[in-house]
Amino acid sequence: MAFPLDIIATRSVTVVNPQGFHARPAHLFMKLAESFPCRIEILKGNETINGKSILDLLTLGAGNGTTLTLRASGEGAEAAVEALARLIEAGFNEMPPTEGPA
Repeated sequence: MAFPLDIIATRSVTVVNPQGFHARPAHLFMKLAESFPCRIEILKGNETINGKSILDLLTLGAGNGTTLTLRASGEGAEAAVEALARLIEAGFNEMPPTEGPA
């Protein structure tokens, strides 16, 4: 019996918000991840966690400057990785406003 090929999407991102992946960002990440039907994982070094598990996210220990790899498989994988990467790259909306030209 042949198994259908899962769509797999991956992307590396760096945690940019000053406090890192603490409770609020973990909750935002989980809620966004749950909106996609695919399986979502975060890889940090040799550790792989379930991106839809608040407990896994809270124990990730990803501080400012940590590089993570987002991996999703199944329906909506590419859209999920893109949306979650944007959330992390935006600093979970915790970044101070940058000053533009006057």
